[in-house]
Amino acid sequence: MAEPYRPVAPVDPTNLRPMLFLDVARQIMLSEDWPYRAVSVVMESHTGPGRFAFYGANHPDAIEDVHARRVDVSTLNPAALLTMAHRGTGAFSSPRDVATIAVLPHDDRLGFAVTERLGFTSLEDIATARYPLRVSVRGSLDACTPIMVDVVLRAHGFSLDDIRAWGGEISADQPMPNHPSRIGRLERGEIDAIFDEGVVMWADQVAAAGAQFLPLSPHHLEILQALGFRRGLIEKSRYPSLPCDVPAVDYSGWPIYCRTDTPDALIEQFCQALFSRREDIVWDIGGVRQPPLPLERMVQESPTTPLDVPMHPRAAAVWRQHGYLP
Repeated sequence: MAEPYRPVAPVDPTNLRPMLFLDVARQIMLSEDWPYRAVSVVMESHTGPGRFAFYGANHPDAIEDVHARRVDVSTLNPAALLTMAHRGTGAFSSPRDVATIAVLPHDDRLGFAVTERLGFTSLEDIATARYPLRVSVRGSLDACTPIMVDVVLRAHGFSLDDIRAWGGEISADQPMPNHPSRIGRLERGEIDAIFDEGVVMWADQVAAAGAQFLPLSPHHLEILQALGFRRGLIEKSRYPSLPCDVPAVDYSGWPIYCRTDTPDALIEQFCQALFSRREDIVWDIGGVRQPPLPLERMVQESPTTPLDVPMHPRAAAVWRQHGYLP
């Protein structure tokens, strides 16, 4: 029987070249003019069968890839989408096999801003009027957002496709809503609405654009909670230009996830790597230099780290070992 391969050094021929490409890819992604930022990492053995794949971008198709064992570990936003996959509700017709490893803290809501000149005060008004709304939603850089927008609209009896059928227009825009190409068009009357997340970046610009966030009723919030959303609030105390608090759905949390039967050995290594590299891992929106990865928060239930999908047992064991879980 052949002897198993043993590394000759921590950095040896088996990982020297792969690490070179990983480091180069990281540096390229930091370039402002480089749009190719979705990354797949495939790890294979030099000495036998075995293949593990990570997908580090926010795309709903990754849930199907994890469920089908084409990808082992991925991430997405919001946590509510993973909850829907786990339950087989909302955007999913049947349950998908998913488990949580940890959740990156993120505080957000999904906002439905509509120009005041139309006189709508709720999403129900739009459905009743069958109005040909001109709506700006997120483009392909965040394909999860239009899906979650549609889940909310369907709970109110219509969809983005219905708006098109009524003679409206749906524009898929890449920039965030605070960009002049979106909030500026709303102010100029070139579009009627923006349906999007990331409200921290644009909530205080809605009133100046002649628009308002439409509140979600308690009845519809109950329906959406059953699908996998949590209730949220776009708060006047946080965004002073708002006339009042706006009931909304929560859009928080960036879960890192896998299948429930993903091999324990891989999950052990993944979690230990997060722990070992916690001082160096970039995890928050902002500059390259960041505070340590907040693992103590990432494995505990909180408003910014929703844990509605059970944790992979091996991940829970590792976090317990490090004192993050009782």
